[in-house]
Amino acid sequence: MNIHFIAIGGAVMHNMAIAMHNSGQRVTGSDDEIFEPAKSRLAACDILPQDIGWHPEKITNKTDAVILGMHAREDNPELLQAERLGIRIYSFPEYIYEQSKNKTRVVIGGSHGKTTITAMVMHVLHNLGRDFDYMVGAQLEGFQTMFRLSDAPVIILEGDEYLTSPIDRRPKFHLYKPHIALISGIAWDHINVFPTFDIYVDQFRIFMNLIEPDGTLIYCQSDEQVNALCVEARSDIQLKPYSVPKYAINNGVTTVVFDDIATEIMVFGKHNLMNLNGARLICESLHIPTDVFMKSIATFKGAAKRLELISKNDSAALYKDFAHSPSKLKATIQAAKEQYPDRMLVACMELHTYSSLNSDFLQQYKDAMQQADIAVVYYSSHALELKKMPPLDHRVLMESFGRKDLLVFTHQTELLRFLNANAWEQKNLLMMSSGGFDNLDFYALAKALQIG
Repeated sequence: MNIHFIAIGGAVMHNMAIAMHNSGQRVTGSDDEIFEPAKSRLAACDILPQDIGWHPEKITNKTDAVILGMHAREDNPELLQAERLGIRIYSFPEYIYEQSKNKTRVVIGGSHGKTTITAMVMHVLHNLGRDFDYMVGAQLEGFQTMFRLSDAPVIILEGDEYLTSPIDRRPKFHLYKPHIALISGIAWDHINVFPTFDIYVDQFRIFMNLIEPDGTLIYCQSDEQVNALCVEARSDIQLKPYSVPKYAINNGVTTVVFDDIATEIMVFGKHNLMNLNGARLICESLHIPTDVFMKSIATFKGAAKRLELISKNDSAALYKDFAHSPSKLKATIQAAKEQYPDRMLVACMELHTYSSLNSDFLQQYKDAMQQADIAVVYYSSHALELKKMPPLDHRVLMESFGRKDLLVFTHQTELLRFLNANAWEQKNLLMMSSGGFDNLDFYALAKALQIG
């Protein structure tokens, strides 16, 4: 097949393009901006567009299908050309569903933890030699791409609640129709498309109702909103609740206990222990016993950017994390403090998403950084300009986070000057963002701070 990707530079889109190219299909694509690592990875497969921008002449009668990314707009010239020629247009979730109708579909949804849970399940299945397909929102150790589609009988999907494409306003996870579903938690996000909390919760209600007949719903009973929602589940759906399992921390190492069997693990934090328990129940539903699961999960190091250790020494450590929403922020900071109770914690978070840069939504961050010894908020005026949003009042930030001692920086040089002025002994640094602190090199930062 000849398949053209509109907005090929996206995280999932470029991985999907590479996987389909490797399977022998002819792949082309376009985008108006392509960043690393997508640029180098596409180039290595010889499918990097020669010219940046949109080129409708690439869409011809020889094009069998177009896969449309969310980054494109409704008036994209390539999209309009495909519509004129009557070529089949898919969003990537729609294409995945069409190709997996005969598979057992496992979909992990939730406002937080879905990437980690998906990664945990994939790690265990891979270690056990199981044949499976997948789509996950992070690059994982042991997997060349974030996407695989083959003749495997099972597919593991990270179920994102954001919109599917410019011409399909359904959340992505509404398209997958799972046999086994998981909801990890519900905390209001994406306010630009879900303007009220009730509208946001409705997306999970719809997801739950799209579970296939006699399917399974695994859910976090520690989340009040999820608990309330699951009361409404259809009678034919098997419900499997989970929460934080029994655990202990000794000398910075977490041990989890199931059925009186203790297992040391490499990840930490109550949120990750709940993620692990959810992944365990998914694997149980795929006929993998708990003892087998635990032997395998013991070697799981975590998904990229999820409490990812950059560098450490005997008295300090630098971690980076994808945390950006209030619930993620609070859970990640709590995890770092619990794992290292004798060390100070400097927690830096970047306001990067539409929601986090919105003055009205900022109130949701109340006390989210309360457990940090030093709390830092960073944002760039460039991000505000790109999103066409007004400047932020630093006093409003302090009130929103509930910390009069909140430090606010708007330039990378200011942030680095502050970090370099600190003494890093018995002190950890946690950098949290769905962006990248304006392309900050975290490994160079660790070296400059002499952490590691």
